[in-house]
Amino acid sequence: MSEKSENAAENLMNNIIDTVSDAVSKQKTVRFNTGEESLSGQVNKLLGRQKSIHHVLGGGKSADVLLWRNKKISSSVLGAATALWVVFEWLDYHFLTLVSFVLVLGMVVQFLWSNASGLLSSSREVPRVKLPEELFVNIGVAVGGQVNKFLDVIQEISCGGNLKQFLIVVLSLWAAAVIGSWCNLLTVIYIGFVCAHTLPVLYEKYQDQVDDFLVAVLGLLRSQYQKLDQSVLSKIPKGNLKSKKAE
Repeated sequence: MSEKSENAAENLMNNIIDTVSDAVSKQKTVRFNTGEESLSGQVNKLLGRQKSIHHVLGGGKSADVLLWRNKKISSSVLGAATALWVVFEWLDYHFLTLVSFVLVLGMVVQFLWSNASGLLSSSREVPRVKLPEELFVNIGVAVGGQVNKFLDVIQEISCGGNLKQFLIVVLSLWAAAVIGSWCNLLTVIYIGFVCAHTLPVLYEKYQDQVDDFLVAVLGLLRSQYQKLDQSVLSKIPKGNLKSKKAE
């Protein structure tokens, strides 16, 4: 009878352990799934998956150029930016030197054209180059609007009281200062220009793979933080300052 009772008790304990382990595994699975869903929601919110990439970029012709809707225009813009960067950065040309050479070349062409038309008794007029005033007005308005918008965002973050956003912006500006010490402003602008013309179209094409990768990275960071919290942060004693002052 004693052996039967011991076997019955052992079977009962095994059933209890199995039940508890099944419950814990199910709870972990639910937590993992909800955590993955929250991570994917954070990634979708961060990258603007609720809206199209074209809408996030502002729409219009600028978004069409960044997303390579017209490959000839986008490649021409990127090629012109690359040519300017090569001229100023690799060939060590200065802006004043390049402008002077372009003006001299234009004057020589107009001089030869005017004299050739006089010798050949041609009635064709020499073409004149004139930039419209609206171009400079639009450029000034666009640049001024973006600068004011950036200043508004900076001031809202500095006066909003959100410490997390404040630290993120400060660290971003510090990183920009460090990058600026490595290379000049023209190279930084060119790198940003190339990223703006490559990253959005790549994300639009491979957005599911990018989202899965970011979810995996965020999940790994979250698990590492939980381990750090359990092993170190949670063991830090939190004393009561009022009781210490009273003592």
